[in-house]
Amino acid sequence: QVQLVESGGGLVQAGGSLRLSCAASGLTSSNYVMGWFRQAPGKEREFVAGISRSGSSTHYLDSVKGRFTISRDNAKNTVYLQMNSLEPEDTAVYYCAADGSSLLTAIATRYDYWGQGTQVTVSS
Repeated sequence: QVQLVESGGGLVQAGGSLRLSCAASGLTSSNYVMGWFRQAPGKEREFVAGISRSGSSTHYLDSVKGRFTISRDNAKNTVYLQMNSLEPEDTAVYYCAADGSSLLTAIATRYDYWGQGTQVTVSS
């Protein structure tokens, strides 16, 4: 049974930082492209960041480039999202996802497994 469990969300002031973690079980994460998505109230889910199976390639939503960093530790079956200089517009539920294909993609429907999400709230 595949499980992705996110942690690290919370309430932070604008300009602050959070580090999200996604622990995977029931799969070998090195065989999966991993991604982070987010969904704000009343909005569609959007791609935030993705990382290739080896970790050598990454891709980001334009609005988070230079502020967020995705990384992975395949030995720990864990992927991270370091979020700095947070803005109120970053407030959302953040989801971790795993894609069994070899191509890094921002398309949510390409991802096979999803976590339950963790809330990130940025106050102004």
